Amino acid sequence: MSVTLLYIEDDREIGHVVSSDLREREYGVRWLQSGEGALEAAADSQLVILDVMLPGLDGFTVGQRLKRAYPQLPILMLSARSSIDDKLQGLEFADDYLTKPFHPDELAARIEVLLRRAGTAVSEPLALKHLIVYESDNRVVQADTGHEIRLTGKQHQIFSYLLRHLGQIMTKEQIYEAVWGEAYMEGDKTLMVHIRYLREKLELDPAVPQIIETVRGIGYRVRA
Repeated sequence: MSVTLLYIEDDREIGHVVSSDLREREYGVRWLQSGEGALEAAADSQLVILDVMLPGLDGFTVGQRLKRAYPQLPILMLSARSSIDDKLQGLEFADDYLTKPFHPDELAARIEVLLRRAGTAVSEPLALKHLIVYESDNRVVQADTGHEIRLTGKQHQIFSYLLRHLGQIMTKEQIYEAVWGEAYMEGDKTLMVHIRYLREKLELDPAVPQIIETVRGIGYRVRA
């Protein structure tokens, strides 16, 4: 299984050095220079390397949103800020905290530890009605006929979030905040529209959904 790292660092010089070194170690690297687009990019990543000092939203805020959306996704914080208060703040959500400057070998070693801890092996597929869902980051779900169903980024994030909470009723607020990284506004139809398009791809009959169940007045769930 190939491993893709999401690397968020605004310093171009450091970013080029680190991303080049990681690619030489045969990791796939997606490098962003701000937190914009991080939630979308994280859907295809197995680990996040996140700098604290970023333009716009700081790394602490970006990291907290990523962890809410992807609780199992390891996050490694990088920062020149070495005070115990900064470390404690980062470790409230991050899995590790490495201060700058650092040696590339140490960064690589910490990445390996986090990946081993998270487990990168492909798990047994989940049989869900007429679907076979593999633990995958390629946005593809397979029907039991063998037909592949390709999801968009947001569809993949919504479905993955519901699968991580299989059998649980998740409120519209919880889903929206996890996927979009911002507070849900009552009356906003964005999530409902994405659920409708998702059902058109996943359900045998979208008018009578068997995969994504609506719990009236609360939200949605995927039954085990």
